[in-house]
Amino acid sequence: MYIYHNQSALRAFSGRLNLNMISMKVGAACALFVIGQTLVWFQLNSQFVWDWWKDKPLLVTAIYSIPAGLCFWLGVKLAYEEMHEVWGPRFLVFCMSYITFPLLTWWLLNESMFTWRTMICVLLSFCIIFVQLFGR
Repeated sequence: MYIYHNQSALRAFSGRLNLNMISMKVGAACALFVIGQTLVWFQLNSQFVWDWWKDKPLLVTAIYSIPAGLCFWLGVKLAYEEMHEVWGPRFLVFCMSYITFPLLTWWLLNESMFTWRTMICVLLSFCIIFVQLFGR
């Protein structure tokens, strides 16, 4: 088993990456994390995009919390079933937010993600995603 892990890492770094290494469960988990992160973005930032939401914290919480929570719960369950540890899903949830947050913030709030700090964080997040998905 240990040799297989080393061979997988060697293939990943040698440029002959096999995309079949990502299981359907982990792919579905990542999709659920993106949906959950998107819902949370709207829950927290709708107040800055639309004036109507500024004084409705209970309503926005009631609308977005349950669907977002279910996305994260099911996504963690699927990722855990594949990875057999909670650290993998934890890092995937964190890193998938760097896909949704910058795009939604740029698109709806006109805030650029192209600062040196943000770009380094995005790059590091993609590195973490790569390690979690292909470092088996």
